[in-house]
Amino acid sequence: IDPLRLTADLPFLSTEEEEDVIASTNILRDRSHIDKTLRLAFDDNAAESYNAALQKLRKIYHSAIKPMEQAYKYNELRAHEISGTVRALPDGEITSKPMVLFLGPWSVGKSSMINYLLGLKDSPYQLYTGAEPTTSEFTVIMHGEKTRSIEGIVMAADSSRSFSPLEKFGQSFLEKLLGIEMPHKLLERVTFVDTPGIIENRKQQERGYPFNDVCQWFIDRADLIFVTFDPTKLDVGLELEMLFRQLKGRESQIRIILNKADNLATQDLMRVYGALFWSLAPLINVTEPPRVYVSSFWPYEYAPDTSRDLFKREEISLLEDLNQVIENRLENKIAFIRQHAIRVRIHALLVDRYVQTFKDKMSYFSDPDLVFKEIVDDPDKFFIFKSILAKTNVSKFDLPNREAYQDFFGVNPINTFKSLSAQCSYTGGCLLDKIEKAITSELPGLLGSINPSKPPPGLSSCETTGCGEKPKNRYRKN
Repeated sequence: IDPLRLTADLPFLSTEEEEDVIASTNILRDRSHIDKTLRLAFDDNAAESYNAALQKLRKIYHSAIKPMEQAYKYNELRAHEISGTVRALPDGEITSKPMVLFLGPWSVGKSSMINYLLGLKDSPYQLYTGAEPTTSEFTVIMHGEKTRSIEGIVMAADSSRSFSPLEKFGQSFLEKLLGIEMPHKLLERVTFVDTPGIIENRKQQERGYPFNDVCQWFIDRADLIFVTFDPTKLDVGLELEMLFRQLKGRESQIRIILNKADNLATQDLMRVYGALFWSLAPLINVTEPPRVYVSSFWPYEYAPDTSRDLFKREEISLLEDLNQVIENRLENKIAFIRQHAIRVRIHALLVDRYVQTFKDKMSYFSDPDLVFKEIVDDPDKFFIFKSILAKTNVSKFDLPNREAYQDFFGVNPINTFKSLSAQCSYTGGCLLDKIEKAITSELPGLLGSINPSKPPPGLSSCETTGCGEKPKNRYRKN
């Protein structure tokens, strides 16, 4: 990073002040607190048990959840619902490391922050930085046995990774996707994603790919999202406003970073801090204000006559936040898989209800298309959704929208689905039994096994999980 970049961005400094800034930035900051806070110097003795638990989680998904996904085509349900994105889970995503996503305007220090955390200064693979917009690719920095770069088309083609769904955004995007592998202790536990800076005067069409859709893909999979600003780029335009709209529902994972804070005197920094909150207030609709970290995340020493102790404490606080996500990575993944299983189960119960209603309404002289059109156009008339709420303990806020099933059955005819009572086999049992067992006992039990100090939640009763009417296995004797 060129130290002159800082003074070029600060035309209000006098010549003497510029010399002080340049002198201070030539001194590298001590990075020992990074290794200590992120526990990089410690051997992870729990790695073996972590991998074993991850394999158990993968086995539960493939044996109990994926068969239900495939039987009722869950992945083809459009994401109209409030509860989250509808998608099947590739193996690479189940076993993937926590993802930390960096978003924000151009040249606010996103790439510099990644270089600083990984200690990449002056290395061949440090991310390029500068005062002008420099990052035009989505760059994924991940662990590997040796340092190398990977083209986006190769990343998407590798089924062992979690990036194969990115092919849907087209060849133009894959040319803007870059992977970097390196044998770094931190990358054994987390993956960083650097994104192109937001440029308000650039139209989406000029990028050549759906920028917002790609951002949404990464947002949906991120465990922690750093939205970075600097004192000179606090204005909110249409593209940044759209980005915060996409972050709705992810407020607990968002961390706001006011970077390059040592560029300002204390009084000016307080004004900038207030201006940042004023700019973001209309975009973040939460009862509690978001956590804002104020510091300068780059390898050089803080500028003289600034709040060094404050910046150091803020930096350590952010590192502790990052370490907490890393330490809880397995618990979070199990909780996510369980929530996903609940959504798949709700979908299967709804499709089963549509199937049963269709069979009940059909007669010898009925027109199948007209009968089902009446059902799918007005499901409330036949108590499709209300019956699920009545028979189970599912919240009405977790139910998909009615319109989602109009689209779903528009491409998936009703006669291609079996009822849940028919989804049983002599050797494999019933699909509904298996997914309910995963939700009520297997996943909570796995969670308790990795954290013995906390007993697994009591999820053995249908009052908690919302079990429906269990289908009778016609292949087994009672």
